[in-house]
Order: sequence, then structure tokens, then C-alpha cells
Amino acid sequence: MESIFIQYGWEVNTYSQLHQGLINSTYVVSTHKGEYILQTVNHHIFKHPTFIDFNINAISAYLAKNAPDYLFTHLEKTTEGATLIEWEGKYYRAFQKIDGYALSILENEHQAFEAAKQFGLFTQMLSNFDASTLKITLPDFHNLSLRYHQFEQSVQQGNSQRIKAAKTAISFLSSQQHYVDQYEKFIQHKEVKQRVTHHDTKISNVLFKQMNGIEKGVCVIDLDTMMPGYFMSDIGDMCRTCLCNVSEEEANLDLLKVDALKWEAIQKGYLSEMQSELSNFELDHFFFAGQFMIYMQALRFLTDHLNMDTYYGAKKEGQNYVRALNQIRLLELYNALK
Repeated sequence: MESIFIQYGWEVNTYSQLHQGLINSTYVVSTHKGEYILQTVNHHIFKHPTFIDFNINAISAYLAKNAPDYLFTHLEKTTEGATLIEWEGKYYRAFQKIDGYALSILENEHQAFEAAKQFGLFTQMLSNFDASTLKITLPDFHNLSLRYHQFEQSVQQGNSQRIKAAKTAISFLSSQQHYVDQYEKFIQHKEVKQRVTHHDTKISNVLFKQMNGIEKGVCVIDLDTMMPGYFMSDIGDMCRTCLCNVSEEEANLDLLKVDALKWEAIQKGYLSEMQSELSNFELDHFFFAGQFMIYMQALRFLTDHLNMDTYYGAKKEGQNYVRALNQIRLLELYNALK
């Protein structure tokens, strides 16, 4: 670590690891110049860390020129002017530490509104930025057509015992293929636009702060998945991760509940910033965003289960099957909101 500190020209007082997030290792570093966040970039997940570095710097330069007051996690430069360090087989980058805190669990509709507002504001601030100039950090990340094709392959080529045991779930997901057709029609429609999209809108990727006794969202963080995309990705991921009272690991499906007030808060929060940016056709697909994302994740979990857990892995037997059943139930509950 000392070698990294030297490259930034830091005189370090203390540093400690933050145990949050599943992908990157994160440290808080206290220096003579202030506090910084130092992270490794997981190059096993993100095959091209330089793509992430390029994207953040491109957005950073645009915002510095066009919206200098917008709170953004600008990358710190080393003494040689680099914003990404490759050192002993790892990649490092740093940001100034922003005053705020992240939530691990969304507790109420006010937090849902504030988080959705911040994700909407992020995309709205970049409405005049050419999203096509960004690098694709995770190819086909939210490509529902591809995920359905992979699901079909797993049903044909996966573990025969698991296929037999999961026939009810397989039948249900196959019967919902209309979501794939709807997705294809959506992305091909002339009124649909690709924008700068976060793609990982769980509650922990928004920083909050108490302001005059009120909890307010202040900015979005974790921009590794930032790339061109559709608004459905951000709304859908919020619906999938924020509306349910339990996690995707819950095996007792009777415990799952979907909060209608949080759904309304997500809609109001996002549209408070993005209403004028979205076309009428896109607005008509706002509810579909949740269906799209929950259905896709159910496909991905069941696909991995049938393929013997080669992508997500499993800490216990049948973990991805439980996750798939959980998401199927979540989809049913979400549809009941309409």
C-alpha cells in the first residue's frame, strides 16, 4: 500500500478497509491533504479497467465544464497525472471522500424517493452528453434477448437432474417469453433513446446526508457499470432491489412482500428529474422496467442453477434455484401492483 500512497504523493496518517460492496476492495485513507477513497478494480469481472477509467474521466470533464456544482466522484491524479494505477497485478484508483453515508437496506419510501431522484438527476445532468462515446464495461449486461437464449441453452444442455427438478420454474419462465418480445420492440422503437445510465441502482450506490434533520440523497457512487443504456435498466434495478422487504436469498416465499408506497416513491423521485427527458413511449414502459429486470434476473439465476452454478457460484446446494424462485415470486407480487 505504501507504494500506492507514494504515487499519489500522500503523507498518510491512517487507512482502513471498508467492508461493503462485493466486487472491489475499498479503503479510507486519511492524509495530510484530507480523506480519500482508494479502491482496487476487480479485473476478473471488469476485463478492461481502462474502459472504466476512460468513462469516468470523460463524464468528469463534461461535468466540470457544464455543471461544476454537481457533486461527482472525480478521480484523483497521481503525481504523474494518471487516474488508474496498475501495480503488482492489480488496478487502483482514488477519489476524494465525500461527506455522506451509504445505506445497506432501504427502510422507507422517503429513501426510495431520494435515491430515485439522484439516479434520475445523474442521467438528466448528462442529457446533452453523447453516450455513444462511452466504452462498454460489461457487454450485453442487460440484454434480455441474450439472457433468454442462454436460458434456453441451459434447458437443453444443463444438468438433467436439475432440469427435471426445476420443470415448474422452467415452464413458468418459458411462458413469460412475451417480456422478451416487448423488450425487443422497446429497444427498436424510434422514440427510445440510449443515455448515460448507471446500471447498478441498488440503495447502497447513493450517498445520503442529514440536512436540517431530513435525510437527503446527495450523489450517486460506484460508476463502474456506467455506460450507454436504457432508462429501464436503472428503474428496473431499483424495483428489483428496493421494493421487496427481504433479499433475493430468502427461501420462504411467503415472507416476500412488495411495498406499493416505495414503488410510487421511485416513480415520483425519478420523474422529478427525468419527466421531460423521456418520450411518451418510454413513459408508457415505466412499469415494464420492473418486469423486465426481475424477469431477467430470474432467468439468470435459473440458468446458472441448471449449468451447475458456473457464473454466480453457490455457497450451498440449490442456492441459485432458491434465488430464481424468489425472483419469480417477486415478479408475481410486482405485477399485482398494476
